[in-house]
Amino acid sequence: MKRNQFRNMQDWKKQWDNFFGEEFWSGFEPLVENANTQVNMYQAENELLVVFSLPGLRNVDDVQLYTQYQTLEIRGKIHLKFKDFQIIEEGIFQGKFERVIQLPFPVKEDRVDAKYRSGLLIVHLHRLIPDENRRKITVEQED
Repeated sequence: MKRNQFRNMQDWKKQWDNFFGEEFWSGFEPLVENANTQVNMYQAENELLVVFSLPGLRNVDDVQLYTQYQTLEIRGKIHLKFKDFQIIEEGIFQGKFERVIQLPFPVKEDRVDAKYRSGLLIVHLHRLIPDENRRKITVEQED
């Protein structure tokens, strides 16, 4: 018999909504929604490493990464299948996932590296440092 602890979550949530009210869940939603994408973030002076745990990712084309100013967005799909076997207990997330992460500082969109190895997606980002140097502009004479 297949066990999936996530299977009845929506039914369970509806019953609790009726009892506690819909606002009860607002504090828990970030935890529940992001339970399927574990992430660590590491910071150096002008760099970030964002490390996602994505066990079972078969093809890096199943993951899309987007960066915009001070956010990093990840979307993807994980399928764990083993030929001639059926799942009877599920504790590792499978399926589609999506997450938006607020970064501690703006990053250069043209200087991002992402590598997948040993079940980890490692995203290396660089701080966007505004150029506050004053530049002289040459004015050309037109006749």
